Amino acid sequence: MKTENRTPAWLPFLPLDVPAELTEPAQVAAFELSQVEDLRAELRPDPDLPEEAYELLAEGGATIVRGGRTGMLYGAYALLAAHAAGTPLPTGVRKPFYPARMINCWDNMDGSVERGYAGRSLWFEGERFDYDPVRIRRLGRLLASCGINVLCVNNVNVHWPAQQLIDGMLPDLAAFAGLLRPFGVRLMVSVDFSQPMSDGVPTADPLDSAVQAWWAARADRVWAAVPDLYGFLVKADSEHRPGPFTYGRSHAEGANMLARAIAPHGGTLVWRAFVYNCMQDWRDTKTDRPCAAYDTYAPLDGQFDGNVILQVKNGPFDFQVREPVSPTFFAMPRTNLALELQLAQEYTGQQIDLYAMPPMWDELLADLPPERVCAVAAVSNLGRDENLFGHPFAALNLYAFGRYAWDPAPRAETVIAAWVSLTYPGMPAEDRGRLAQILLCSRHAYELYNAPLGLCWMVSPNNHYGPSPDGYEYQAWGTYHKANRDAVGIDRTAAGTGYTEQYPEPLRSRYADPATCPDELLLFFHRLRYDFVMRDGRTLIQRIYDDHFEGFALTEKMAETLRALPLPEPDRAVALARMDLQLKNAREWCDIINTFFRRLSGADDAHGRKIWD
Repeated sequence: MKTENRTPAWLPFLPLDVPAELTEPAQVAAFELSQVEDLRAELRPDPDLPEEAYELLAEGGATIVRGGRTGMLYGAYALLAAHAAGTPLPTGVRKPFYPARMINCWDNMDGSVERGYAGRSLWFEGERFDYDPVRIRRLGRLLASCGINVLCVNNVNVHWPAQQLIDGMLPDLAAFAGLLRPFGVRLMVSVDFSQPMSDGVPTADPLDSAVQAWWAARADRVWAAVPDLYGFLVKADSEHRPGPFTYGRSHAEGANMLARAIAPHGGTLVWRAFVYNCMQDWRDTKTDRPCAAYDTYAPLDGQFDGNVILQVKNGPFDFQVREPVSPTFFAMPRTNLALELQLAQEYTGQQIDLYAMPPMWDELLADLPPERVCAVAAVSNLGRDENLFGHPFAALNLYAFGRYAWDPAPRAETVIAAWVSLTYPGMPAEDRGRLAQILLCSRHAYELYNAPLGLCWMVSPNNHYGPSPDGYEYQAWGTYHKANRDAVGIDRTAAGTGYTEQYPEPLRSRYADPATCPDELLLFFHRLRYDFVMRDGRTLIQRIYDDHFEGFALTEKMAETLRALPLPEPDRAVALARMDLQLKNAREWCDIINTFFRRLSGADDAHGRKIWD
């Protein structure tokens, strides 16, 4: 498989390649440090520190990197980053807040990537493993440099022959794991809940002894081949995936069966909480898709085994531009929970439009205390494109995810500035500041010209790029806005679908009252007339018009600033070409959404701007 190789983003100050003979994180750390001529550093193993912890100490004109087995590697990258950026060394013992910091790759074995916007798979092609080992090692150091330690190698929607990853392809899986092991990255595999049935077992009922025996025997084989495999990832009973509901069993019963099969090997069972009735009738005003995860899992709190992690999406829908925090996080204090984010910009610009995610995560963490979850996961934005991310600036989101996984304290400005400084060290400081400001405001601009005020799902069906106000309105996915000539939005209060009742106080009251609900979520929680008066005195319809015009104007300013920046090639050419596409997309969103609501409401724009009849 032919690939183009480039220095990974944010590591331009390090050598391209780590020699293949280096097999331990400490060896990689020593090599990385040795490549910087003006840096005096020494590695010092400390068995008293946790495996992933480190401390940087000044001693005799040198920097001592004291740490656990993988911690020394993390410490080396922290030292190199501080040295390159000219920033102070981090002080005290540093260790990751979340023990599991996972990337979920939706790669299929034919080489395609579901919802992938950076090219084809880095490691699959032609229904088999097919990769450049040099590039995979570069990927390992890229992940290690920002603290990511688990990589799920295949799509959660397990398509044939991905089932063979835990069968005939085990030697290939083991070889791939070996390439990432020196960087402290462990593999995880998505498995098909019904897989025993392809091997002669007549059922996949989790309480059937033959099914339990099949999974136990399969786990023995898998961990014999890959002893440090992190575990299995499962998507069940959602979007036509098989699961325990088929047999009248609960998801706790399904997850625990698999968890017990892999427990003797130290394996973790990650069970996605993405479950909803995907065959909803649009005429049904009682069924509300955002309620599904809570309704399914909250009654099961405390019933999952200790090596099960329930992976919950950040919001109750599906990685929309704006969603409230999922109430499931507050309903299951006796269950191990993971927060799932999406780096792949499925609904947020598809790595064409700029969308820096740290500001969104700051807002999320303001409502979701970090200690509510024990792990974090993100859907990958990686691919085989030359720069790995499609858009060179999309690399920021992977870097930022690693930083937040280590330390979830809100700090979007700091993380974005650090990424810009490390990725473009040759750019004048003033220009780096301008680029950081573009990235910092990119999420706000995108949201303004996208679906208004938390409404969601006005995107083109299937490809999910560009506006289509009624594209999902009459489909079976439960994604409705109910706009008519008088009003728009869904009443999710106790008087409506009851969704707000899933939240604890004070979120419940905050969301349930239009007077206290954040403006950005008004139409997610409430059905409002177009003449509803917002807190700033504007009517709802005028706010919709203003937001969309402002979002396009902000995008034009971002484009103007970007064109003036001295970005290096090829990043400059790629970024400018994609900004041209974003300007077209922003114009379409502005015109189509405003026209849609103008035709329904009959309301004129107070400022006389052009809205199409």
